[in-house]
Amino acid sequence: MADTLEFNEIYQEVKGSMNDGRLRLSRQGVIFKNSKTGKVDNIQASELAEGIWRRVALGHGLKLLTKNGHVYKYDGFRESEFDKLSDFFKAHYRLELAEKDLCVKGWNWGTVRFGGQLLSFDIGEQPVFEIPLSNVSQCTTGKNEVTLEFHQNDDAEVSLMEVRFYVPPTQEDGVDPVEAFAQNVLSKADVIQATGDAICIFRELQCLTPRGRYDIRIYPTFLHLHGKTFDYKIPYTTVLRLFLLPHKDQRQMFFVISLDPPIKQGQTRYHFLILLFSKDEDISLTLNMNEEEVEKRFEGRLTKNMSGSLYEMVSRVMKALVNRKITVPGNFQGHSGAQCITCSYKASSGLLYPLERGFIYVHKPPVHIRFDEISFVNFARGTTTTRSFDFEIETKQGTQYTFSSIEREEYGKLFDFVNAKKLNIKNRGLKEGMKQSYDEYADSDEDQHDAYLERMKEEGKIREENANDSSDGSGEETDESFNPGEEDDDVAEEFDSNASASSSSGDGDSDRDEKKPAKKAKIVKDRKPRKKQPESKKGKDPNAPKRPMSAYMLWLNANREKIKSDHPGISITDLSKKAGEQWKAMSKEKKEEWDRKAEDARRDYEKAMKEYSVGSKSESSKAERSRKKKKKQEKQMKGKAEKKGATSKSSSLKSSAKSMSESFKSKEFVSSDESSSAESKKEDSEEEGGASPAPSTEESASGSD
Repeated sequence: MADTLEFNEIYQEVKGSMNDGRLRLSRQGVIFKNSKTGKVDNIQASELAEGIWRRVALGHGLKLLTKNGHVYKYDGFRESEFDKLSDFFKAHYRLELAEKDLCVKGWNWGTVRFGGQLLSFDIGEQPVFEIPLSNVSQCTTGKNEVTLEFHQNDDAEVSLMEVRFYVPPTQEDGVDPVEAFAQNVLSKADVIQATGDAICIFRELQCLTPRGRYDIRIYPTFLHLHGKTFDYKIPYTTVLRLFLLPHKDQRQMFFVISLDPPIKQGQTRYHFLILLFSKDEDISLTLNMNEEEVEKRFEGRLTKNMSGSLYEMVSRVMKALVNRKITVPGNFQGHSGAQCITCSYKASSGLLYPLERGFIYVHKPPVHIRFDEISFVNFARGTTTTRSFDFEIETKQGTQYTFSSIEREEYGKLFDFVNAKKLNIKNRGLKEGMKQSYDEYADSDEDQHDAYLERMKEEGKIREENANDSSDGSGEETDESFNPGEEDDDVAEEFDSNASASSSSGDGDSDRDEKKPAKKAKIVKDRKPRKKQPESKKGKDPNAPKRPMSAYMLWLNANREKIKSDHPGISITDLSKKAGEQWKAMSKEKKEEWDRKAEDARRDYEKAMKEYSVGSKSESSKAERSRKKKKKQEKQMKGKAEKKGATSKSSSLKSSAKSMSESFKSKEFVSSDESSSAESKKEDSEEEGGASPAPSTEESASGSD
């Protein structure tokens, strides 16, 4: 027979909640590990008193009773596993695994039996239900009635609040059966009553969660937090773990108490009690016990009179009373030498401590993640800046924690720590890329090769060289695509605001009255010449030399068919990965051979590019000269046509103005106005024949005067 039996997906009943985990039976005893909290219940083989097998809701269950009265219930077994368990109990524990069925008649009248810490309601010899008295928080009595109230479990979907028992009024030996019932319950119930004196008291301790300053009174079975507003009583049985963590400033200490179930305040649940101490605070402590009691109870772990740092005294007393080890940071050291990493979780900044068996984040909200519940971790680039990165953790239950804004100097240390703990890293293949992005991440993997990054670097160099080579040949054409002088001409012609740039600049001697009609008549609705810009865009020339490939791409082209033949049916993505691995594993001598080929290809490309640039430059210059000549001719023709139209329009306006003046001016007015006489003579010289009678009339009128 095997020395151990192991069962997965076994459920332990705790205050109405079924907690899944793993059960292991060995010669030494029974061990159950909670999958959610990691809490381990260890029952020594010598403590086992009875084992009962029965049919329950989840199949079949195992109930274990210990000699000190504790009861442990495990469900989720298959019926076929009874024989295996029965033989194991006989061989190693020397116990008979008894089969007992529950009564399902539905009666509510029966007998109550108290056995150890268990209240059993039976009908005949069969139990109907059982109540662990450790779940009872309060017991009250009435007339022929006893009421039991229970501790609530947040993990239970449905919680039992209270049960009432009716006790018949019988007087036997002068004992009230109701009081006897209540005393049996209270003797084993988990009812916290601050009776007696505290072992010691710590005054005005700074507490981060729940926030405030509290007096901590240490009692034999629980600790009492007394604040100005709230009081909390915490049984030592609910303490899951203790942590002592140094602050990053090396002047303060965190003392963290993990609780399950948590303490409650309204709808708020505090799963962690976090105390903050200064290293400079000292205290002298005297226990409220005599030396014999201290020695008997704590076996040398505590003495009646102690002195030292405040955080040391608190942690030492808690360790002795709770009987659990204190977890401290392991060998991890960050970039600054601290044993923690500054980061942000959700909306608050805090400290992440890598421990030997998990991570803990303090302080708002506190988070503890064990390694055995981690599915994988992920290193992600920061979303807002390249100076930081994010550390993501996903648990096997699907919960994801993201610790952001971690300084990039911490990357190497944290990656090496995670790698040493053999945690599954989701983006392990991306580490080389991150190392290239963050130059300071150079602690490890310096000889790793990133094929994609190498190719991008080579192409970047080629693009820079190509831009420098082609700048001389294509500079003239690029500059000519937008000609400021040409734009000025268009604006002047449209709005006539620049007289020197307009085609009618030769008529500067004419009056403003003559210019205004010309300005109104000249309206350009469509500026179609501006649409010549797309013609200046330079498309890709198919005759241009092709860029050279990097050493890795040359090697890949030469070995692609070989990789396909070695791995039939391989996809393109997997082929790239396989090629990258082979290139990474290749020796330097073989890589140098492909580097030489790549260098030769690059020189050939540069030579061909120069020849191509010279040829394209001469052709572009010829085309540019012909285009400029044609444009100049069009501009001259346009200017002549506009000048001719403006001249004819001006003369017609002048003739019409003259005829109008002649029609209403009298001889006396004309003869007295010398300027009009001079103007008429000027107009006679410009017009032909039609205006000849006017000067003779004016001359005769002036002679008669």
